[in-house]
Amino acid sequence: MKLLILLHHRFELWNAPAWLAPRLRKEFPELDIVHLDDYAGAESDLRHSEILIAWSLRPEQFSAATRLRWVHSPAAAVHQLIFPEFVASDVVLTNAREVHGPVVAEHVIAQIFALAKRIPSAVKFQQRHIWGQEQMWDAFPRTREVAGATLGLVGIGSIGREVARRAHSLGMHVVAVREHLDKDTPEGVERVFPLSALEHVLEISDYVVLALPLTADTRTLMNAARLKKLRPGACLINVGRGPLIDEGALAEALRGRKLGGAAIDVFSKEPLSADSPLWDLEDLLITPHTAALTEKLWERHYCLIQENLTRFLDGQPLLGIVDKQKGY
Repeated sequence: MKLLILLHHRFELWNAPAWLAPRLRKEFPELDIVHLDDYAGAESDLRHSEILIAWSLRPEQFSAATRLRWVHSPAAAVHQLIFPEFVASDVVLTNAREVHGPVVAEHVIAQIFALAKRIPSAVKFQQRHIWGQEQMWDAFPRTREVAGATLGLVGIGSIGREVARRAHSLGMHVVAVREHLDKDTPEGVERVFPLSALEHVLEISDYVVLALPLTADTRTLMNAARLKKLRPGACLINVGRGPLIDEGALAEALRGRKLGGAAIDVFSKEPLSADSPLWDLEDLLITPHTAALTEKLWERHYCLIQENLTRFLDGQPLLGIVDKQKGY
């Protein structure tokens, strides 16, 4: 049985480290494991592989990979793999959502504190050598406490659950929106609302965190009308997918000084172009898709891959299975 690791990305951390394949070969000597860091010339290996670890796969490559039984994405987002031929197939798709959840949740908490304590403003004053105590206090919104504030979680999957637990421990009131209400309420969440009640959650939340997958229904979920539903001084945080937000509408909302601020880690087009007007928005904290970055990333990936390979070879259910019809 052949396992093909086929990962190619301009960002070094997203590429499989050199130790991954040798370590897997030692753990699973019964597998023929090939590691390629370039798609050029990969057709032969794809054709003979039952298992594939990859970010993406083109329809024509999938058509040639007739032996494939399982594809694993080291990302949480899998929309780049959701094309009709693959969705209609019996090939199992898994992702690494549980790998990224705790790390991204830490980033969300950092963003909440940064917005509440107006840390970006303090940095700007420091760069200009200005003692900005009065200016920061007179700004809208003023610096505030996190404890007692209401956090509205839009999406309570692997990231949302970890955010809820941490926010609750800080004394925040956590409410959430989810598509399926028949699932258990995660730790730290006081109440779960259906997606149809999104506007209500926006109206009662001091901080709104987007942690949703990208689907046809969630694209530009936060449009101009919904941004107007946010209470004055509320803050918006996006660690889900860039297209969840209408970025033009967000810019207008921030310029209108109704929002207390926004912290965005993901964008519709990445890298964000140097001439994007988002860079110059006064109350927007931009992080360059760094929420999931950690030096422990590939060790965590290895643990998940190792567990799932063991399950696959034993005929047991895999962890992190993606519903290809839903796209998450």
